[in-house]
This record gives sequence, structure tokens and C-alpha cells, in this order.
Amino acid sequence: MKSRNIVWLFFKRLSNLNFSIGLLSLISFFIMIGSVVEQNQDLSYYQTYYPIMSDKIFSVNWQLILFFGLDHLYQTWWFIFSLVAFVSSLLVCTFSTQLPSLQNSRRWKFSSSISGATNICRELKSREYNLKNSSINAIYVLDYFRFYVFHKKEYLYAYRGLLGRLAPIFVHFAMIFILLGSMLNVLLGYTAQEIIPNGEVFHVKNVINSGFYSKLRSSFTCKIDDFFLQYNPDNSINQFFSVLSVLDNRNQTIVSKKIFVNSPLRFNGLTFYQTDWNVNSVRLFIGSGLDLILQLKLLKINISGKSCWLCKVPLENDKLIYLILFDLNNKIIISNSSGFIFGSVYKNQAFYINNVPLEIKEIILDTGLQIKTDSGIEIVYFGFFVLMLTTIVSYISYSQIWIYAKNSLFSFSGSTNRAVLFFEEDIAKINFFYSYYTFSKPQIVHNSRSFKKIENCE
Repeated sequence: MKSRNIVWLFFKRLSNLNFSIGLLSLISFFIMIGSVVEQNQDLSYYQTYYPIMSDKIFSVNWQLILFFGLDHLYQTWWFIFSLVAFVSSLLVCTFSTQLPSLQNSRRWKFSSSISGATNICRELKSREYNLKNSSINAIYVLDYFRFYVFHKKEYLYAYRGLLGRLAPIFVHFAMIFILLGSMLNVLLGYTAQEIIPNGEVFHVKNVINSGFYSKLRSSFTCKIDDFFLQYNPDNSINQFFSVLSVLDNRNQTIVSKKIFVNSPLRFNGLTFYQTDWNVNSVRLFIGSGLDLILQLKLLKINISGKSCWLCKVPLENDKLIYLILFDLNNKIIISNSSGFIFGSVYKNQAFYINNVPLEIKEIILDTGLQIKTDSGIEIVYFGFFVLMLTTIVSYISYSQIWIYAKNSLFSFSGSTNRAVLFFEEDIAKINFFYSYYTFSKPQIVHNSRSFKKIENCE
């Protein structure tokens, strides 16, 4: 019996509103830290940007970041534990408080007099008429105003807007879906980054972030069929595109798409994002009987504050010439080791060095891809969709009306959880139509303020 009380006390504390708000605030604080501290970087990054400062006692240095796991905060046990605790709190609160409250709202609650309704949050002053009253007319009018009506002898009870009582329950379930989807991403998802030359076939292998139970999929390969840039009129880059194909083990194309920033390829739970690009190398044709094709790696450097790509071409007697590329649309500059510029050529334009014909056949570009698997992304989207719906549904007012009619006594009271002024207008209309059908001459309520003020409480 004692252990049962301990379990009951535990669940009661778990479903406490203050405890849930505290957990939500703690999770928000953790997410804020994860937004400030860069995630999933290598050790040198944190040592560079978060050095140890001996003159500051409370400085955040890289040792503290690694000790508490702030470099991969969303995968730490204490962050996952806080999510599990918050989900458990929402579930217990939903089944122990919200669902019984909804069930209680669907029950009829008859009141024999207005004094019997004083314990209800919102109360209207009774109207008493020394005339012959009609329960049938009252039921008809309440039904006309879309109330669900219950009748027992001289008692009437009606309610409207039960859907508004569902909103808090669905808010809980929406938050649970969002958190569970996020946890699935942490446990089963992974992120990889690849830099692939144009025309190459590759496997997804350069994983930079992975969940505890994630697995790489090796049943397919990928190929960059084409990569190209789109320029603005001022020669600045507007967009870059990759034509990406997914191949099966027989080298047959499963799916192909031209991807660019904000237009990824989705395949079998994987999402391929276009993230970056780079100039990889040049293919140089050497003539004069040699007929050789050399592929020379380009190195990205900065000259006078402007980015460019450079490669060196070896000549006889240990001499070198340099090919310098500033823009894919412009000429390629040729210079010696002293910086003297011989000239500039376009791609596929022949030029001579020491009477040897040379020709730049191709400039090979790299495309940067990010491959992600988000196992719970559909669940997260569904949770946000439900959350948006419940935001709209929550504006529906839950209203109740009690009527007691016996002999010449007619007592009337009502309550609502929001939109008090609209409810007062509905009460005035109900009074008008009831008086019209019952007494032929309406007992008009000229001012809705003739009712006792409705208190606003949740």
C-alpha cells in the first residue's frame, strides 16, 4: 500500500503544471546553448575559438565544452533525458487530467435553482417569470442556437463548443509528436558531406554526425552527371546546379534530378542538398608529337583581396609557368614564377610555351553535397500541423446553460470560458426567441448588462 502511494505521488508530481513549465524552460535553455555553441566541429575549431583564458575564471573554454558535451548537445544523455521527462509529464497530464476533464464536460449537469449553480465559474443572473413556461420551446430555441440539450423533468442542461475543450489535449499530443520526431532524428539520423568532381561516381561515406543507432545505406551509388554555374549580369554567381543521379547495384539509374540550393533530391529517406562548389583541376593537352593530357590540381588562393585558383605547369630545366583562373567566364592568365604575365587564353584556345603547343581542354569543378537522413521529420511536421489546427480550434468557446422551470418559476444561468460579450449576446437572443414562442409577446432584454457580470476564468 505504501509503494502504491509513492507511485501515485510520483505521477502526481510528474503531471504538475509547474514541473512541466520548468522542464520546458530547461529544454529551451539547452536549445539556446546549442544555438550559440557551434555543433559537431572538430577539436581544433573549439581550441581556436574557445581558448583557455587564465585571466578569466568563468570563461567558457574548449575543455568545458567537451566535458559537458556541448559540441554535440542534442545527442547528450541529459538532453535526451529532459525530452523523455517532458514527454512523460505531458502523457501523464493528458490521461490523468485532460481526458477526464473532457469526459466530465460531456456529462449533463442539472441544477434545481440558480443557487445550485453558484459554484460554477461564470454565472448569469436568473430571470423569473410568473407565467406558464414551456420546456419544449426552450429546447427548440437552444437547439436552434446549436446547443446540445439534455432534459429531465423540469430540468434542462445544454452545452456548445465541446471541440474547444479538445484543444489542450491535442496541444499535448502535438508537442509529444514533435519531441518524439526530434528524438528519432537524434537516435537514427546521420549527416554526411561530400565534395565530388563533376562526372564522378561516389558512395556516401564522409559522415560528420550520426545517431546512436544510425546505419549507412550501401545498396546504391550516386553520380554527378553535370555541374554548372549561373551568373548575374555583373559576373557574380547567381546559382549553381548539380545534375545528380542515384544508381542501383547494376549501374541503372533509379532517380535523377537537377538540384540547387533550396531544391534538394529526396530518395528513400535521404535528402541530398546542394551546399557548395569549388574549382578542382584543369586538363591540359600537350601537343608537338607528345599528345599528352595532364590533369593538374588547382589551389585556391587570395590575390589582392580577390579569390582565384592557381596551378603550376613544370617545364624543362626545373622551370615553371603558372595558370591563374579568376572567373570561369574570363580568360586564364599565364605567368612565370616571377609574376610576369605572358598572356591570357580561353578554354580550348591553343598557346605555345617554348614552341610546344598547349591547350586547356577542360576545367573540372567540384560540387559540395550534404546528405541527411531525418527518420522523424514526417512526425515533426505532423506535430506542427496538429499544433496549428489546435491554435485555431482553441478559439471555440465552451458554453453551458442551466434552466429550471417548475410551476411559474423559471431560473436561468449560463457560463462560458471565453468570448464573454458574444455569449451575453447569445443569451439575449435566446431570451428573445423563447419569449416570442412562449408568450407571443417577447420579454426583450434591452441591455445584456442586465445579467450579472460574467467572470473570466480558465
